[in-house]
Amino acid sequence: MAAMTATPASPRPLLNRRLAEFGTTIFAEMSALAVSTGAINLGQGFPDTDGPEQVREAAVRALRDGRGNQYPPGPGVPELRTAIAAHQERRYGIALDPDREVLVTAGATEAIAASLLALVEPGDEVVAFEPYYDSYAASIALAGGTRVPVTLRPHDGSFRLDLDELRAAITPRTRLLLINTPHNPTGTVLTRAELAAVAELAVERDLLVVTDEVYEHLTFDDAEHVPLATLPGMRERTVTIGSAGKTFSFTGWKVGWVTAAPELVTAVRSAKQFLTYVSSGPFQYAVAEALALPDSYFADFRAGMTAKRDLLAAGLADAGFGVFRPQGTYFVTTDIRPLGFDDGFAFCRALPERCGVVAIPNAVFYDDREAGAPFVRFAFCKRDDVLADAVGRLKQL
Repeated sequence: MAAMTATPASPRPLLNRRLAEFGTTIFAEMSALAVSTGAINLGQGFPDTDGPEQVREAAVRALRDGRGNQYPPGPGVPELRTAIAAHQERRYGIALDPDREVLVTAGATEAIAASLLALVEPGDEVVAFEPYYDSYAASIALAGGTRVPVTLRPHDGSFRLDLDELRAAITPRTRLLLINTPHNPTGTVLTRAELAAVAELAVERDLLVVTDEVYEHLTFDDAEHVPLATLPGMRERTVTIGSAGKTFSFTGWKVGWVTAAPELVTAVRSAKQFLTYVSSGPFQYAVAEALALPDSYFADFRAGMTAKRDLLAAGLADAGFGVFRPQGTYFVTTDIRPLGFDDGFAFCRALPERCGVVAIPNAVFYDDREAGAPFVRFAFCKRDDVLADAVGRLKQL
């Protein structure tokens, strides 16, 4: 890219070398391809309808009442911090001090970046599950850390963690474990037994843990979301990241949060204050009301997404894909080899012209591109009629 090349006055490349391996995200490329071809975009994970009307109206009310139109408090408005603490206690029995143990961020992406910038120094190793959400790698790089992937591998229709492989990845230089469950993009939800083993390892090796739980309310069938911070020895060493975008279908509001022991929140806030400082003022008040919605909202939301998952998964299977039925998130990972393909990049770039649908090649989420080459991710957080149309088009394959 021209912006990355050297100039006559500066022989060094313009882009910070820590970011040299990261170009335009695959999401931007594939979304642009969807627009240019008129294809159905099942690539980027955002809903095509807004969340609850009462939550949207709460944001409008806050705007009109002048709440949040100027800089909100750096840690987040008190109403939202109190609501986050109440949510964590009601759902998981985690008691939090909203003034010292809750920090509001510009979405989970900033929470991830601020946590890694705060807690990782050059030379530190960060162990992360592979495939991983793409901002993980960039944030580790910005912090000067070294990412060490532990690959979730296909087994009996899902992707599973090899605990022996995780243990082998820990070295004296390991500073932090970056955990994501429910897991994007594979849809895996770590079991209580797996998380207990991760916790024991973190305690034994005295490691910090950052756990991305933005899909906490999107688990299906018998899968159970267990916050790592609830397990023995983890409360004081775990930074838990949550978000309103995925749970309430307002991804553009960019309201996320960090919950942790006071010392960890203070560290993360020290980095966060020099990123956005504050954000999403009026939306914070609306999210505070959203978190207090009755349990029936969360149950209905999960049931609706389960039906969408089943619709798309069945259609993909009928079209000839190998389908990994997700236990969580709103993505279905597929294997394209039954269709006679093994290069996810080439497949996804040709798919809009072939049948008018956009997907994401999972290889972008891997250090080991070969391991991810035959897998492709589809998002099902779309209207039922859109999913049905996409399924009909995919049958052309």
